[in-house]
Amino acid sequence: MIAAFSVTPLGIGEDVGEAVAAAVKVVRASGLPNRTDAMFTSIEGEWDEVMPVVRDAIDAVKAYSGRVSTVIKIDDRAGVTDGLTAKVATVERHLAAGG
Repeated sequence: MIAAFSVTPLGIGEDVGEAVAAAVKVVRASGLPNRTDAMFTSIEGEWDEVMPVVRDAIDAVKAYSGRVSTVIKIDDRAGVTDGLTAKVATVERHLAAGG
């Protein structure tokens, strides 16, 4: 499965980069395949591997604020591995073909 999620501390102002970095640090330390972009961090693995990492990332942000907002989108598809790379490669292949 791939889980794309965003954790935002509430009530600490506009500059939330330090708190978000704490969450990303947790994800990167997990050893699971992951990517971070401007809006979401995506992590790939089995349900029982991914969800504790998401919870720990939320907890890391709670160290900065007693209230956090979390958005999670999950693609749970049996038999797929390396989805973080494969999904993007498929789109790039279509773009290269003029599609």
